[in-house]
Amino acid sequence: MSALISWIRKRFAKVRPLPAGHLHYQSPPGDEPAYRLHLRLHQDGSGLLIVNASTVLHLNPTAAEYAYHLMKGTPPEEVAKQFSRRYRVNRETALRDFSDFRDRIQTLIHIPDLDPVTFLDFERVAPRSASLTAPLRLDCALTYRLPPGTQAEYAPVKRVERELSTEEWKTILDKAWMHGIPHVTFTGGEPTLREDLPELIAHAESRGMVAGLLTDGLRLADRSYLQILLQTGLDHILFLLQAENKASWKALETVMPEDIFVTVHLTVTPRNAEKAGETLERLARQQVRSLSLSASETSLKDDLLILRNRAAELGLTLRWDLPVPYSAQNPATLEVVDEELPPGAGRVWLYLEPDGDVLPAQGEPDKVLGNFLKDPWEKIYPYGQAI
Repeated sequence: MSALISWIRKRFAKVRPLPAGHLHYQSPPGDEPAYRLHLRLHQDGSGLLIVNASTVLHLNPTAAEYAYHLMKGTPPEEVAKQFSRRYRVNRETALRDFSDFRDRIQTLIHIPDLDPVTFLDFERVAPRSASLTAPLRLDCALTYRLPPGTQAEYAPVKRVERELSTEEWKTILDKAWMHGIPHVTFTGGEPTLREDLPELIAHAESRGMVAGLLTDGLRLADRSYLQILLQTGLDHILFLLQAENKASWKALETVMPEDIFVTVHLTVTPRNAEKAGETLERLARQQVRSLSLSASETSLKDDLLILRNRAAELGLTLRWDLPVPYSAQNPATLEVVDEELPPGAGRVWLYLEPDGDVLPAQGEPDKVLGNFLKDPWEKIYPYGQAI
């Protein structure tokens, strides 16, 4: 009888996930295209797969285990054998699913201009529902300086006494990667006013991080400067469109043909609300496919709803959890006006001021969580568990 009970317990025991940890894979010399994979396995079995330091894939435990075997080079037949034993599925199904997963990853490796955060067509893990060991993104305000002629209230500086040096920002990027943050966005102020921006992008890329840029885009009209950013490893751009400025449209025309994912941000104001629909139509004609919307004041909520519907008609995908200019109300807040902070702030992403102070989200200067350089990680992010 005891043998029978032991067999039943073993047969119906919950499958234990793979041990938490990090794996790295570099394609062999001569492979075209060359590629890199970084896998972070969490304690609950889910994972993050970073493809070519440009796209973050959120994986459920089954997909994470497939990724593990893909990077380990486990023969497909052996993967099918192990999955058949662990999950009580037939080997043919397991082999087909693994082959499908491998083919999807290869497709992603060969596709240019990818969304920096995407999902495989498996039963997916929603980022905000996952048990996170670290934020998924760090928004770094490198400076609160602005181009000449910009209104000063667009970047509050009362709390910030200095800007961190290049080496201090590199230290922050190193610590962020060490603690498991896969994605960094450089913002401001106007981050292209920092001459070390290409160096910081290159440093993030060297660590394997996905690197994005939030910018007014005007300096990107200089093709040589744009190429420098692309060559150092920039993965995506959040372009702050100034719809009334011809130079802004000219810069966007320069950026869009390049091999980089672009989201255009439009701040709706009483001044531009009437023509905002025409602006969306012009963006669609320029092959923009990703759009971020926010409003300068809550009275424009109805206008945002109309624009959201128009964007859907034009095939524009809306992004609601991206950093936005200081002058604009966070678009996620407009979705949940009764909550003190937008969902995910302080857990899914963190915001760093130019002096290294950490806020749960931009525009929350009274909620300082600590300083990224000076304070222990456990104080800044008490939710995570070491992997």
